[in-house]
Amino acid sequence: MSAPSGAGAVGGFPYKLIATDLDGTLLRGDHTVSQRTRDALAASVATGAAHIVVTGRSVPWTRHILDDLGYEGLAVCGQGAQVYHAGEHRLLTSVTLDRQLAALALAKIEAEVGPLSLAASRDGVDGDVLIGPGYEAQEGPLPYVPINDASELWSAPLNKVYVQHPRLGDDELWAVAHRVAGELVGVTMAGAGIVEILPLGLSKATGLSLAARRLGARRADTVAFGDMPNDVPMFGWAAHGVAMANAHDELKAVADEMTLSNEEDGIAVVLERMLRG
Repeated sequence: MSAPSGAGAVGGFPYKLIATDLDGTLLRGDHTVSQRTRDALAASVATGAAHIVVTGRSVPWTRHILDDLGYEGLAVCGQGAQVYHAGEHRLLTSVTLDRQLAALALAKIEAEVGPLSLAASRDGVDGDVLIGPGYEAQEGPLPYVPINDASELWSAPLNKVYVQHPRLGDDELWAVAHRVAGELVGVTMAGAGIVEILPLGLSKATGLSLAARRLGARRADTVAFGDMPNDVPMFGWAAHGVAMANAHDELKAVADEMTLSNEEDGIAVVLERMLRG
C-alpha cells in the first residue's frame, strides 16, 4: 500500500487521497488491520489514489505498523507534528512544543483542577515516550520509559505532553485545559485517557495539508476516516469525512458520513462502494 506521488485517481474512484487515522479507525482492537481492509486500500491505490496514514502517534509508535502494511509512502504522525517518509525511514518535517509555554499552560491547568500526571513524547524518529509518576500507561505493545522525576520530561525537545487527572474524565479535563490554556497551546483528545498538549495551531489538518502538497493532492481530492475529536480538524480540511460507528460524538457531529466500526471493516465498506462507482 505505497502512496504514489502526484498520481491522479482514475478508474471511477472519486478521490485522489485517502487519509486514515490508525487507532479506532484503521486498526482493530488487537492492533491489526483486517485482510478485507488491506484489500480495499490496495484496490483503491491501484486506481491511482494515494493512501496516507494520519495519526496522533509519534513516529516511534507508528513505524512498526507501517512496516507491517508494506507502506512506503508518507505518514502524518504526532497529531500533525511530523511528516514521515515510511519507505526511507526519515522525518521530512517536525514541529516541537515550546517547553516554556507548555509548562506555563500546565501551571494554569493545575491552578484550576489540582495536580496532573504527565507523560511526554520526545522528538525524532527514535524519540522515547516518557511516563511520569502517577500516569497510567495503556497496556499493549508500545514501548515507553518510566521516570521517577517529572522534571526529566523537559530535558529534551518534545512533540507533545500527555495529561491525566485523578478524578476528571477525559472530556472534562479536555474542556478545562482548552478553556484555561488554549491561548498558549493546543489541546486535543486522541482516545481513552489520552488528553494532549500540543504546539498552538498544530493539528492533523496542518500536517495533512503539508503531506498532500508533496503528493500533488488538494483538500478537494481527499476523503478522511477517523474516530476521535483530534480528527475534527482533518474532517474540516478534507472534502469528505467518514466517522466510524465507534467514533466520539464530537466527530460524528461534523462527519459527512457514518460507516461501520473499526472491528467491522468500516473503511473497507466505504472504499468498496466507491470503487463500484
